[in-house]
Amino acid sequence: MQTIKAAVCREHGKPLVIEEIQLADPKMGELEIEIDAVAICHSDISFQQGGFNPALPAVFGHEAAGRVTKLGEGVKGLEVGDSVCVTLIRACGQCNTCGSGRPTICETPYDGMKGPLSKDGEPIFQAMASGAFAEKVVVDQSQVCKIPSDMPKDVASLISCGVITGVGAAALSADIRVGQDVVVIGAGGVGLNAIQGAVVAGARRIVAVDMLEEKLEVAKEFGATDVVSAAEQKPWSAVKKILGRGADAVLVTVGVAEVYEQAPRYLGMGGKVVMVGLPHGDKTVTFSPLAMAGQGQGYSGSMMGDVVVKRDIPWIIDLYKQGRLKLDELISGRYSFDQINDAIENTKTGAARRNVIIMK
Repeated sequence: MQTIKAAVCREHGKPLVIEEIQLADPKMGELEIEIDAVAICHSDISFQQGGFNPALPAVFGHEAAGRVTKLGEGVKGLEVGDSVCVTLIRACGQCNTCGSGRPTICETPYDGMKGPLSKDGEPIFQAMASGAFAEKVVVDQSQVCKIPSDMPKDVASLISCGVITGVGAAALSADIRVGQDVVVIGAGGVGLNAIQGAVVAGARRIVAVDMLEEKLEVAKEFGATDVVSAAEQKPWSAVKKILGRGADAVLVTVGVAEVYEQAPRYLGMGGKVVMVGLPHGDKTVTFSPLAMAGQGQGYSGSMMGDVVVKRDIPWIIDLYKQGRLKLDELISGRYSFDQINDAIENTKTGAARRNVIIMK
């Protein structure tokens, strides 16, 4: 047991408070990692605001990179000093979904209130099995992937969630094939990576849809062939005019239920809506099963891009090294740990691609 600093949430909707808390030693199959950089994801903000009803007190943060400082028994393939990405994908490796190659939807639950965090004997919720808004974390070995030691940690941190979620949603979940047409709704951090994933997959046309003109201009830099303002009265009509038909895949990267309501209107025959952004649990949408079934359309979920951590993170790093994937350009701002609330507030404006906390 050691004392570390962490940004703790004790009341939903209130600023995080940097406190000294206790971190337990790694157990069987776990390892301790010193965090060098952690990015602000909109999921962290949703948790802070009370979305998904997280327990309190809590430490959020799940998009991180750092160095291994301690190994629990049974950890294989990693050594103290290794540079790693830290993800929220905690997989047992034994359930049906893990066995079928879908560890992002592992069926074995994890209780973050029984994790490694506490203060004076009081448990602290390790949100998303990570709790990376802290100097150190203890996580399962399934959540970690070794990365090159010379890779900048601020860039590497983005891979742990936003990049794998967006790229994976296009290349893996949507299963985009060469020559297909794709619409990406939302040109934030995940949306830009979904665009990049569609490029890698060989899409013919990639149309970005967003409310902000400046974000649409950035979308072009990341590979969008066309852009449409969501502020138009019927943006789906503008998209169909560009494509000559409806899209083969519509990737919704914003957590807004109303957008999911409209998403099928962008589809062509046989197309599907890929659900990437996560609205709060009390939000619902309606659609016509008759209309969608009659056109061979559907909805499908994409959890963390359906990636396999130790297979797909090295693939993404290789694309980056080849110059085929933009990562440095995703960073909007860099903040110190004591500026974490400023980074969160800036992210809430919607203008940031990704803000990153540099721990030292």
